[in-house]
Amino acid sequence: MTEPESAPHSERDPAATADANETHDEDKEDHKPRDSSGWDGKLRIDKMSLTDEPRDPHAQVVSDPEVSDDEGPPPEQLAADEDLLDDTPEDEEEIELVHCKISDMTSLRLERFKQMKRLCLRQNRIESIAIPPDSAPTLTEIDLYDNLIAHIKGLDAFTELTSLDLSFNKIKHMKRLNHLTKLKDLYFVQNKISTIENLEGLSNLRQIELGANRVREIQGLETLTALEELWLGKNKITEIKGLDTLSNLKILSIQSNRLRTITGLENLTNLEELHISHNLLTELTGLDNNTNLRVIDISANPIEHLSGLKSLKHLTEFWASNCKLSDYAEIERELRDKEELETVYFEGNPLQRSQPALYRNKVRLALPQVVQIDASKFALSPISPNFLARRVNDMNTY
Repeated sequence: MTEPESAPHSERDPAATADANETHDEDKEDHKPRDSSGWDGKLRIDKMSLTDEPRDPHAQVVSDPEVSDDEGPPPEQLAADEDLLDDTPEDEEEIELVHCKISDMTSLRLERFKQMKRLCLRQNRIESIAIPPDSAPTLTEIDLYDNLIAHIKGLDAFTELTSLDLSFNKIKHMKRLNHLTKLKDLYFVQNKISTIENLEGLSNLRQIELGANRVREIQGLETLTALEELWLGKNKITEIKGLDTLSNLKILSIQSNRLRTITGLENLTNLEELHISHNLLTELTGLDNNTNLRVIDISANPIEHLSGLKSLKHLTEFWASNCKLSDYAEIERELRDKEELETVYFEGNPLQRSQPALYRNKVRLALPQVVQIDASKFALSPISPNFLARRVNDMNTY
């Protein structure tokens, strides 16, 4: 727990002086929801790849995948100078050249590095994958994030790979991957992929990221029975389906799509986190079997009433900012029995906007077990519910 800090004047609640331990995070003006590990629910995208435009809390902001620069002027062709690696020992296991304007991988003479395990050539101008096959026996990780690759070729020999990152490229089709049977992590964030395909045989895959593409339908995942994390944010998906065989799935991120209902999760009994913000949901249903859920993010959906949470006894975090919730009694009815609940986000709802000075104390009165409300953290207090109720009544009278 961090040391207490004073709240900003604009947010200071007169009734909050009853608890001197309450804190406000002055450094996060937009109050982005964050889980207990500090993760804010976004795609795994470097800050330099994000736009500077304002964003909703925990919304995924990436450039429009519909926009293509294929017709733009060709990039400057700069063959990689082999001198870039002249000072690198030939027994080096990790080769990393970021933002070096490399377009021709062959000039790097990577065959020198007989023990290379990891190759990272992020943010260059590489159009084709040209790694010497001699590197295949030792190479386990390839990171070509943010290049100009349009086709997946040149990986036939690299059967020892456990991690492949081709995010922020120009890939339209998922091909020539089936033989990479040792893959555990596969990243395709911000490409031009419309169909999930050709993943049969990747039985060891634990994580796949397909956020910010053009996917309309969840398909082609049936054989990935070891999958634990599936990231599908910012696509065009209208229905959750095709996940019945993924019984080991722990994290499903499908925010910023076109979902109107929650369906297709019945067999995901090991699911621990569901990130489904920025959709078109009007109610919470279909979660009765997901009794191991710890984190749910339903923010920025037009949900007016809380329901459907009774079976979720292990919830620790509930994010519901910028919905249409107005009833504290519903919050108490659905969440008070969740003994492990620590963090809630209700900022931007009618119940917060209508009485901002009373909001946090009313939430604490309804949910005395929580230690964080929006960006405000506080120690569990010996103050009795009766005292809090009196403070709320005093403020109402005032």
